[in-house]
Amino acid sequence: MLEWFAEQSQLVRVYYYTAVVEGEEFSPVNPLVDWLGYNGFTVVTKPVKRFTDAQGHSRMKGNMDVEIAVDVMALAPKLDHVVLASGDGDFRRLVEVVQAMGVKVTVLSSQKTQPPHAADDLRRQADDFIELFDLLPVFGRARTPRDA
Repeated sequence: MLEWFAEQSQLVRVYYYTAVVEGEEFSPVNPLVDWLGYNGFTVVTKPVKRFTDAQGHSRMKGNMDVEIAVDVMALAPKLDHVVLASGDGDFRRLVEVVQAMGVKVTVLSSQKTQPPHAADDLRRQADDFIELFDLLPVFGRARTPRDA
């Protein structure tokens, strides 16, 4: 996908945001984070926060919205186009502000999932919307019987 976007435009930076569980011997996200870091992505991580919900269940939370918004705002004066791979409606205002700075914003997400991953107000605010399912012929892999 990185190569595909590089063919479409001049990439300045490609970010990947994820929360990580600290102190675990092995986390399934670590190999992905390492691979991305070695293959052209700027990886932004923060520790997962553990909390107990109202029912007394132990939960984990790793929201990266603020980190994404800060990075987009910091880079926006140097960019003419931002691609946001998220469907989170909380980013609608960020998109609006960045557009007011003269930056085109494309949202990459999906409306074809149940429930849809792309908030309608975010999709409407964006200059362009790329449906992930439409990119399946470009990036998808053949399904195997094991995938079924």
